[in-house]
Amino acid sequence: MLNNLGLFLTKRAHLSPDVEAYVESDGSYRLTYRELNDRCSQLANAFVAAGIEKGERVGLLLMNSSEFMESYYALAKVGAVVVPLNWRLVADELEFILKDSGTKRLIFDNDFVETVAELHSRGDKTDITQWLQVAQSDEIAHFAVDYRAFRDAQPTTEPEVNGADDDMLYIMYTSGTTGLPKGVVHTHHTSIWGLLSIAATAEYHPPERYLACLPMFHVGALTPLAVNVYKGATSIVMRSFDPVAAWQIVEREKVTSALCVPAMLNFMLQVPNFENFDRSTLRWMMTGAAPVPPALTKQYSEMGIELLQVYGLTETCGPACLMDAKSSLIKPESTGKAFFHTEVKVVDNSGATCAPGEAGEVLVRGEHIMTEYWNRPEATAETIVDGWLHTGDVATMDEQGFVFIQDRIKDMIISGGENVYPAEIEGVLGGHPSISEAAVIGQQSERWGESPLAIVVKTDDALSENDVLEYCNGKLARFKQPQSVVFVEQIPRNPSGKILKRVLREQFPDAAPT
Repeated sequence: MLNNLGLFLTKRAHLSPDVEAYVESDGSYRLTYRELNDRCSQLANAFVAAGIEKGERVGLLLMNSSEFMESYYALAKVGAVVVPLNWRLVADELEFILKDSGTKRLIFDNDFVETVAELHSRGDKTDITQWLQVAQSDEIAHFAVDYRAFRDAQPTTEPEVNGADDDMLYIMYTSGTTGLPKGVVHTHHTSIWGLLSIAATAEYHPPERYLACLPMFHVGALTPLAVNVYKGATSIVMRSFDPVAAWQIVEREKVTSALCVPAMLNFMLQVPNFENFDRSTLRWMMTGAAPVPPALTKQYSEMGIELLQVYGLTETCGPACLMDAKSSLIKPESTGKAFFHTEVKVVDNSGATCAPGEAGEVLVRGEHIMTEYWNRPEATAETIVDGWLHTGDVATMDEQGFVFIQDRIKDMIISGGENVYPAEIEGVLGGHPSISEAAVIGQQSERWGESPLAIVVKTDDALSENDVLEYCNGKLARFKQPQSVVFVEQIPRNPSGKILKRVLREQFPDAAPT
C-alpha cells in the first residue's frame, strides 16, 4: 500500500463499507464509507479527465461540507495539492494566497459567490483557469462549472494513484509576523504521521461518533477528520458552530467525542437549560488553540465530560502536546505531555534545555512536522533547525514532562480560536492618512478569549474611534478587526525602534468589551 492519504479512505471503505462516515449535523445527509469513497473516486476521475497534473494546486473555499471532505481525499488520490482557504478572508487576502500558491482551480460554494466573482473579475491577478461551484444547477455563476455535474459524470472506479510519501498534500496558510500569510507545506508523509500521532495518544472507542465544530480549513479540523477515517469513526459535521445546535446534535446523534476551542465550550455553557439535553454518551472533548481556564475544565468534569487540553500548530500538522483527563484535574494549567511519535523540549536563548520550571521556547520534533513554508526559504530555515520546529511559544516543563504554556514570543493574538497577528493589523492602520503610527495588542475577552486593541497616534484631532474601526472594515477579515481603539501621544519603542508590547500591555490591562 502506497503512503497516500487518499488510500486510507479506500482501505476504510473496504473494511467498513456500511459504517457511517459523514453526517450533516442536522441529520439531513448521511454517507457511509463506501458512499463517501465512491464520491471521492468520481471526483478524482473527473479531475483526471480535466487534465489535472501531479502537484497542481486546487483551492477549497467551502464551508464545512461533504464536498470539502470528498475534495480533500479525491485530490490526495491523484497527487494534486489542496489549498484550504479561510472563508473569513476578504478578496484582497484571498487573492494574495491564490497567487502565492499558484492555485489553478478553485472549488467554492454559494456562500462566497460574490467574493469569487470579484476575484474572477480581476483577470490575471490569480492563475485560476477552472472555477467549480457547489450549488443548485440554476444558481451556477456564468464563469463557473457545476461541481456536482462535473463529479457525477464519472465512474466510481478507483483512480490511478499519482502521489505519495514526500509529495505535497496541502499548503495551509497562516498569518506571519511580517503581516503576509505563509503557506505551511504538508506532505502525505507528514499528514499520515500527524494522524497516527493523534490516534496513538487519544482514546478512541468504537463506535466513536465525533462532533466536528471547527472549520475544515483549520488543521485542528482537517487532521482529526483524517484520524476518524483511519479509526473508522463517524464524523458529525457542523457547517458552522452554534452552541444550541451543538447540544441538540449531541443528544440526537449520540455523540461520544468532540473538538471545540475554549470559546465554543464557554458558549455552550451559556445555553439556557443546557443541562436538560441528554449528554450521557459524550465522554470527552478535546480543546485548545487558546488557554483553557481551569474553572472550565472543572465544570465539564462535574458534568461527566472529560476535557483534554491540546497544544499544537499548523506547522506540526496538529499534534504537539495533549493532556490526559485524569491529570487535567490535578494540573489544569498544563497542556499535557508530548503526543506519541512526538518530542517536545523547552530551551533557553542558547539552545540548551531548560531546567524543570525554567521558562524557554517550545521546540517540537517528529515525522509530522511541516517540510517548509512555501516559497519562504529564509523563514523555513529560521523555524526548523536540526529537525526541531521552533514554535515561538514560551513555556515551562516540570519534572514529569508536563508543559505549561506561558506566553507567545511573536505576540500572536488568539481570538475565538483564530490566529491574529498584530503586524498585519498595524500594516492596515498605517495606511490611514490621519494615523502616524499604530500598535496592536491582545486584551482578555470573556467572549473570544482575546480581542485586538488598536493603540493609535493620530495626526488629525477629529479622528475618532469609529473612524478607525470603519477604516478596517473590509480590509481585514472580521475576526482580525480591532474591537476598540485608544489614542496616545507616543508609542513606546526600544532603542532599535521595536514597539514595546509589554509596556503597552501594562498600560492597557483592562479586558476588552464583550
